[in-house]
Amino acid sequence: MHQDTYTHPDYYLLDELLTEEHKIIRDSIRTWVKQKLSPVINDYAQKAEFPKWVVKELGQIGAFGPSIPAEYGGGGMDDIAYGIIMQELERCDSGIRSTASVQGSLVMYPIYKYGSEAQKRKYLPGLASGDLFGCFGLTEPNHGSDPSSMETSFVDKGDHYLLNGAKMWISNSPLADIAVVWAKNEEGKIRGMIVEKGMEGFSAPEIKNKWSLRASITGELVFDNVKVPKENLFPEIEGLKGPLSCLSSARYGIAWGALGAAMDCYDTALKYSLERHQFGKPLAGFQLQQKKLAEMITEITKGQLLVWRLGMLKNDERATPAQISMAKRNSCEVAIGIAREARQMLGGMGISGDYSIMRHSMNLESVITYEGTHDIHLLITGMDVTGVNAFK
Repeated sequence: MHQDTYTHPDYYLLDELLTEEHKIIRDSIRTWVKQKLSPVINDYAQKAEFPKWVVKELGQIGAFGPSIPAEYGGGGMDDIAYGIIMQELERCDSGIRSTASVQGSLVMYPIYKYGSEAQKRKYLPGLASGDLFGCFGLTEPNHGSDPSSMETSFVDKGDHYLLNGAKMWISNSPLADIAVVWAKNEEGKIRGMIVEKGMEGFSAPEIKNKWSLRASITGELVFDNVKVPKENLFPEIEGLKGPLSCLSSARYGIAWGALGAAMDCYDTALKYSLERHQFGKPLAGFQLQQKKLAEMITEITKGQLLVWRLGMLKNDERATPAQISMAKRNSCEVAIGIAREARQMLGGMGISGDYSIMRHSMNLESVITYEGTHDIHLLITGMDVTGVNAFK
């Protein structure tokens, strides 16, 4: 069984910026990851199987909606704590962090932010505990980066809505009890609603044959004349503001999480370079290897400072979507670069399941794409600094 010997890199003593509560939360999640998840995650990834048991346990350790108020079952924590939890989970595997991100940022957040009081009371406690499992339906087979062009729609039938359409690349969907779905009404305005498993005409087939995020479950959402009760519609929110605010919350978690994957790759490469001897000395004694390690820890440290500052801004409700985009893009770019470099440092062993690096590298190919691609986030930053919209 795999032994997790991970050591958290903290070159600039950033622990001094954290509260004692933050450290307790981090140590609790890290202990769970090391004891429960790390020893088995490679086996699940090799089999392309989602460890269903993690859903309840993620709820028990407070990884679902940690910043949702306690009255609705959440942890009532700040956004730094949320980021730390995502970092610890993705340090082990991006797919498991995705599971928690979707549940907390894309399902619980919109219900808390835009749902009626009845919807909050009905769904949030079960989602927080892991008794309910959720997914988020925005991306469609023909519309990814341009959600305003979505085709999924619903019409008012008097005592219910009739929903038709399809969503694609939906994390958690085949096992989800509920789906937060964004669709256009008869006026062409985007609205959000909660669709429950078991509603006639609603199916969520699994997408298989993935080379990335193999330990998470991904699927479609298919709506064929699904009758949705009117009380399941979010009462106020209209337009893209709703789904995009959810994406900002998820992107924030990814900004922290992807750095966790980078840290794990760095830690693995550092330890391997100290243990592996070639030409009469450890690999760490060669200049090129030191150059790679020095560049890795520099980029990680810069990323740590970026997400910490972003977290402080988010705590003060001052973080802008463009600032979140910058952090998401940066963390993903840093992480995938470090994963590739670390893989080379391990030589042939870098592709072995005995080490996490190749799994991280494959996972990060998805992370750099979902919740806004690398190029889309560059254009968001470009539009923010120039005031010129390059999307049209």
